[in-house]
Amino acid sequence: MKPEGDQTPRICPKCHNASTIRVKSRLWFELCFVPLIPMSSEHLWLCTICHWSVPLQQGWEPALPGYGFQPGAQGQWQAPPYTQLSPPPNAAQRGYEPAYPAAAQKPV
Repeated sequence: MKPEGDQTPRICPKCHNASTIRVKSRLWFELCFVPLIPMSSEHLWLCTICHWSVPLQQGWEPALPGYGFQPGAQGQWQAPPYTQLSPPPNAAQRGYEPAYPAAAQKPV
């Protein structure tokens, strides 16, 4: 398999890594382990991590890494809906503060 076309990594639908690339696979007629005649070729999307592959289809390709953005209705990029997160219930509590005895302090 040889890399082909735009080598921008895409998101693998199986392992969700940005490692899917476009490749060309060829089947060869071999004689004594020497490839002589190319029999057929196939264009594929291949994940280099989990080795998931699918034939190239018209109108479909794996998603580009979007970094948290989703396509909008008009084909434009827009941010996902923002949800306000509330602070955890113990956020107002202070952390561990050791208490030192008053006798150990030096007088001023």
